[in-house]
Amino acid sequence: MQTVKRNILLNPGPATTTDSVKFAQVVPDICPREKEFGQLMAYVSNELTCLIADPNEYTTVLFGGSGTAAVESIISSVVDDEAAVIVNNGAYGKRMCEIAESYGLDYFEFNCAPDAAIDLAALELFIRSCPRTVSHLAVVHHETTTGLLNDIPSIGKICDNYQIDMIVDAMSSFAAIPLSMKDMNISYLAASSNKNIQGMAGVAICIANKNKLENIRHQKPRNYYLNLYAQFQYFSINGQMRFTPPVQTLYALKQAIDELKQEGIEQRYRRYCRSWETLINRITELGLKYLVNNKHHSKIITAIVEPDCNNYDFNDMHDYFYDRGFTIYPGKIGELKTFRIANMGDITYEDMEAFSTLLENYLSQIHCMEKGG
Repeated sequence: MQTVKRNILLNPGPATTTDSVKFAQVVPDICPREKEFGQLMAYVSNELTCLIADPNEYTTVLFGGSGTAAVESIISSVVDDEAAVIVNNGAYGKRMCEIAESYGLDYFEFNCAPDAAIDLAALELFIRSCPRTVSHLAVVHHETTTGLLNDIPSIGKICDNYQIDMIVDAMSSFAAIPLSMKDMNISYLAASSNKNIQGMAGVAICIANKNKLENIRHQKPRNYYLNLYAQFQYFSINGQMRFTPPVQTLYALKQAIDELKQEGIEQRYRRYCRSWETLINRITELGLKYLVNNKHHSKIITAIVEPDCNNYDFNDMHDYFYDRGFTIYPGKIGELKTFRIANMGDITYEDMEAFSTLLENYLSQIHCMEKGG
């Protein structure tokens, strides 16, 4: 097979992909209304569902779009006249609030720290104290802002106690950290083709309980392109998306799913964890600190506190790594200066060792070594 220049993406998605996923996009042109392409989409939808749920009870609805399209589709399609609680403990929880605000939804924002576990007792008290009946709760599973892993099973139990449908943004946990929609009481889950699945960006993934989907069929639509029930119904009847799908990207997604099945979710997560441990050991040796305690860390994305050094500049450091085939990403935590390193995608601990060596060289070059105090 021909090879493509390999860039190591340490940004939190899109992730580094295999050459076989890249070349899966090189296919004969096909009209997406053909039966053959509908069969491909049906395969992709079923396999994605099977990763975390029984396809007899749950289904995957696909849209052309980024992961945010999946989150927006769910929030704008399923929340009706009653209220929603949205957990905001990072940039992506905040984004869900902004989506709800833009649609004029009735919601209550539960704020908590972006680098510590959610206070579950406080969350339950917040729900009980809401002045209106709460029908939905939206929360990010893995806060891509910091690497914090929220306790979805426990939040799911709270939702079950109050008959609340839980919406989970699993953008950077799906296909790496094992999930079960039924066991965790997840009614709707949003994901993307371009992170742990290791496909290409461009397919938004909504996985839903079929009964819950049927219950929203008579709600007055708030959206058009992103209408979750309309997309589900149209595909169920016609085997097609309502609007033109990203054809080549879906071929790449099929290949990525096949490669995920071959590796296995648990094995993939072990590979990610080994890369994370390599990163943590090396940055600790360099005297750098990271935000989230290991007990609550996803081991997929790490927010690292920037060194306190006059010569340090993130953009300069980004360019240093970019010129050497590595891409890094800035932080998103207000006044706290951080940068983020992700270890998802088709990378290994050897790649993280190479990154760490470059990081040490860069800090030494700008006379900003914190190693040894």
